[in-house]
Amino acid sequence: MVTMCSLTSTLACTHSHTRHLRFLSVSLPIFHKFKIHPKLFTKSPNAPILTVRNCSSITAKPSSEIKRNRTGSEPDEKLRRLRELFSKPGVNVDAYIIPSQDAHQSEFIAECYMRRAYISGFTGSAGTAVVTKDKAAFWTDGRYFLQAEKQLSSSWILMRAGNLGVPTTSEWLNDVLAPGGRVGIDPFLFSSDAAEELKEAIAKKNHELVYLYDLNLVDEIWGESRTKPPKKPIRVHDLKYAGLDVASKMSSVTSELVDAGSTAIVISMLDEVAWLLNLRGSDVPHSPVMYAYLIVEIDGAKLFIDNSKVTPEVMNHLKNAGVELRPYESILSEIESLAAQGTHLWLDTSSVNAAIVNTYKSACDRYMGSLRNKTKGMRKMQDSSNGQSGGPAGVYKSSPISIAKAVKNHAELEGMQNSHLRDAAALAQFWVWLEDEIHKDVKLTEVEVADKLLEFRSKQAGFIDTSFDTISASGANGAIIHYKPETESCAIVDAKKLFLLDSGAQYVDGTTDVTRTVHFGEPTARQKECFTRVLQGHITLDQAVFPEGTPGFVLDAFARSSLWKIGLDYRHGTGHGVGAALNVHEGPQSISFRYGNMTPLLKGMIVSNEPGYYEDHAFGIRIENLLYVKEVNTANRFGGVGYLGFEKLTFVPIQSKLVDISLLCVAEVDWLNEYHSQVWEKVSPLLDGSARRWLWNNTRPLVKQ
Repeated sequence: MVTMCSLTSTLACTHSHTRHLRFLSVSLPIFHKFKIHPKLFTKSPNAPILTVRNCSSITAKPSSEIKRNRTGSEPDEKLRRLRELFSKPGVNVDAYIIPSQDAHQSEFIAECYMRRAYISGFTGSAGTAVVTKDKAAFWTDGRYFLQAEKQLSSSWILMRAGNLGVPTTSEWLNDVLAPGGRVGIDPFLFSSDAAEELKEAIAKKNHELVYLYDLNLVDEIWGESRTKPPKKPIRVHDLKYAGLDVASKMSSVTSELVDAGSTAIVISMLDEVAWLLNLRGSDVPHSPVMYAYLIVEIDGAKLFIDNSKVTPEVMNHLKNAGVELRPYESILSEIESLAAQGTHLWLDTSSVNAAIVNTYKSACDRYMGSLRNKTKGMRKMQDSSNGQSGGPAGVYKSSPISIAKAVKNHAELEGMQNSHLRDAAALAQFWVWLEDEIHKDVKLTEVEVADKLLEFRSKQAGFIDTSFDTISASGANGAIIHYKPETESCAIVDAKKLFLLDSGAQYVDGTTDVTRTVHFGEPTARQKECFTRVLQGHITLDQAVFPEGTPGFVLDAFARSSLWKIGLDYRHGTGHGVGAALNVHEGPQSISFRYGNMTPLLKGMIVSNEPGYYEDHAFGIRIENLLYVKEVNTANRFGGVGYLGFEKLTFVPIQSKLVDISLLCVAEVDWLNEYHSQVWEKVSPLLDGSARRWLWNNTRPLVKQ
């Protein structure tokens, strides 16, 4: 799946997904030592699209202010009702910001939390809606420009984030609001860092950021039609797939607490909670996680979750790990209690929401105020990050779980390898079916094709769900980078056009994500050239060798260089991290042109390799494999450091018909032939009949004349 790199509030991204690392030095085997630049860091991969540039002033108008033929009256009524709430007692705001996230900064969220989609009509995963008393503006990035044009009504101004002259949300608010305005947010839906940055930015025009703890304005107008929160049971993730038991993981975390001078940590990222406790859920489409917070203390842990999801097996699993249960809604009262007890609380402000962080800070202030009243003349205790003060203190550091989860152990890598081979077998069965249907001139919609792929995958052992909505895109729809076909509006798969299929699955032992672009007829010379240059970038990145400590952004240009030579490019990152039987987009690592992410690629990390090229209203091309980072033996070790490279997880043929072999050098032809040889060797034993014949026909070697 194309990496979830969004224009976040710094010059950085994940997809997907990527959080800042101020400095992390850890001592136990599942945690990894490295240093990063102390000033360049990234926010959550899914942070609201707020501020991006270093521009001192904005003069040009966004291109989106040119009115388009967009229709739709329903959002107008929603906006009217939303604005009526602005003057409600206890609210009194001049603007309201609706981000994409839930309270855990998740990329994929449960339907009941899709507030931004409800108010705007835009269903893409990244975007921020801002509503004032007389205007409504919507920010999204280059992956979604075409989709937003289609889905937003004429009531909305589309802000193409990152384009020249397009203001950020804070710049726009500073421009359209009279000085002294009140900007409302739900503090649960913003990371503490994002909220603080927004607060500082709008203060330039004396605007006030208002935290509406007890009232989400979109929920108010959504009313009874809003879906109820999910209550599906959670399950234990088997140790043979997890590779490390909960007690060992908890021991590492508590050691980290001691080293950091803290006595407790709040873990709010859903995949971090799932990974640490060896649990999996189904609260969120495509992601095997459950809605929960976890507080780990030196002598135990508390899981804040809806009790109805906890089966007897899970209850016993948690009890053995020393984890107590608490109601999900009681998180803030527990935070206040921790402050009252003098706890030094570790908070990753890039991911923990502003409601939790501000509740803790306020409780600390009350504690210190009470202490001063009792002990007049006592030296004021300072909140610090070294854990040396006598009262409660915040320890503001990146979550230690992030890196530990990203570096896969042997069992996790083995599960990923096995699940990818079963997935490849399902794809072979699918492709032979689709080619047969197309050649028989059967009319198939993009949705029907995606449904059939799901049917093949669901027959594989250990299949649980898709890992994201399948991107089944014919012709011009392939240029919509995160296209999602809908039954009422999707296209027929056209044999005379390029077809892009980006899909993945969740298995009990692993997570897959693969993209292939094919042509069922005769591709044009232009299409072949573009495809071949994308393939060259894919090969270059696949073969990269780099010193330990190298951040992913350093490698991004490897995948673009062939396209750059003829003045082409693509608007998304080249690679995102992937979880092991977890989220398909996982931080903190990424391979992206957004150079703020200084996270080094470490042995055992998994990343996607997915360069592409897109011509609006014409076609899209993307080639994606998943890779894991491995050690590489080099003739030299300059500076005494080791060197790293990649090993492939994905084994699905790349269509030779689309390759212009005259553009490839001998080494690139050899790479493709060797790859196809591996595909045949690894996947053919899982196939028979027509699927096996298809695999043979599509893995035969190319010969460069």
